[in-house]
Amino acid sequence: MRKRNYSLLGPDGQRAVESGLAAAEWYHTEVPRKVMKELMQRKDGPAIRDTILWLGAMVVLAGVAVALWVGGHPWLSVPFWLAYGVLYGSASDSRWHESSHGTAFKTPWMNNVVYGIACFMIVRNPHTWRWSHARHHTDTYIVGRDPEIAIMRPPEMAKLFLNFFGILDAWNGWGRMLYNAAGKIHPEEQTFVPQSEWPKVIRVARIWTLIYAATIAVAVATGSVVPLLLVGGPRLYGAWHHIMTGLLQHGGLADNVIDHRLNSRTVYMNPISRFIYWNMNYHVEHHMFPMVPYHALPRLHEIIKHDLPKPNDSIAQAFGEMWPAIRRQLRYEDYFLKRELPATAKPYREDFHLSALGSGTVAAE
Repeated sequence: MRKRNYSLLGPDGQRAVESGLAAAEWYHTEVPRKVMKELMQRKDGPAIRDTILWLGAMVVLAGVAVALWVGGHPWLSVPFWLAYGVLYGSASDSRWHESSHGTAFKTPWMNNVVYGIACFMIVRNPHTWRWSHARHHTDTYIVGRDPEIAIMRPPEMAKLFLNFFGILDAWNGWGRMLYNAAGKIHPEEQTFVPQSEWPKVIRVARIWTLIYAATIAVAVATGSVVPLLLVGGPRLYGAWHHIMTGLLQHGGLADNVIDHRLNSRTVYMNPISRFIYWNMNYHVEHHMFPMVPYHALPRLHEIIKHDLPKPNDSIAQAFGEMWPAIRRQLRYEDYFLKRELPATAKPYREDFHLSALGSGTVAAE
């Protein structure tokens, strides 16, 4: 069994290109043209409403937390900090994601403003990650091509658990920020970010560095951790929700395939998680049709679910399916869960299933 090489500069990336797996034509469920045009209709209203709720709730929660803290009741402020942290450190992930597609709002500048705010919160350079995410959609979970593979094989369990507290993901983001602020572009970034964008990457990194430096200076000058709890810190203590939902997107499923029904997972979630996640729990649907706005994904799901694997019933049920598969991958790197299709679905095409790609026998269950 040949070990997978996830580096964008490694041999698996070249192998994917040579095999035709990179930038391949993916399977899509057939949707009538008129219906798809309606689904792709962009609107300002839903995103304006949700953004006001998101940022408004953050202001209220932070205000109550700070008031209790400075009023001598730090322990009473903890629930408010935790809720604020999730909206800062997790909801920003979905806002970054949807705004990067340019589909959250109809008005472009609104997408750009929310994208910039969310990128700062989640510590992802807006110019780097716009291109990174484009590659993720072009080559979803193609080893050596996709820069956003969350669970590698064999899984590194310690890293997965640490990221629930932002320990590695956030620190890597800040490290890359300082690297870019020094005027450098990482070699892997150079494989997907056009050279014309490099000065923008560096400029944003330097602005962010100044903001964080000012936040730390205020914290030191006042002798209080409150500035750090408001800016930067929530990326750590509020990360758990976006890690929880993010792992479910592709965890335990096939890599090196070009059928999203094999490598992506749709999970039914409670309304609060759906708000935080901005309907990205409909993940097979999103990858098949990434230009459908988040608010239309539930309807898209109803239209094409006859052709998709049965969604997981809840977050808990999805983890109950995924974790045993991830643990098994510790011993059998090529193991993955194969999604079962309903009788009404079109079958998987053999030429769409290229998981082996020279890496050994593929094990599925």
